[in-house]
Amino acid sequence: MPALPARVCPTAIIDASGLLLWMALPARCGRVSAQHLLHAMGWAPGHRLDIQLCHGMLVITSARDDRYQVGSRGELPLPASARQMCRVEPGQPVLLAAFITHDLLVVHPVGTVARLLTDLHHQLAGGDSDR
Repeated sequence: MPALPARVCPTAIIDASGLLLWMALPARCGRVSAQHLLHAMGWAPGHRLDIQLCHGMLVITSARDDRYQVGSRGELPLPASARQMCRVEPGQPVLLAAFITHDLLVVHPVGTVARLLTDLHHQLAGGDSDR
């Protein structure tokens, strides 16, 4: 059997080739529809997933044996405890970043995206670089 990729935080990924982005709205049940990304990743319904928290984001990779799996309609499960810790709310958008060559998908809560964009725009406007 091929070896599974090591668990990696997104900060360890330098090569951004093969990056796909997708916006989604989590349902009340905690699932996110992401058929296009999952198809590009080669993750068919039933594909086993490992879901970890890393710096306030959900990091999803393939797994041999895990209780999480891609849903029958191409949806990702976002566990309730992880959603609470990351402040992912039903109906609030999340940014999904799929690193195809690393078999890695990162779920960015809207608050994280807003903070990153605020910092970037603050720098562009000539603000302090140590903010």
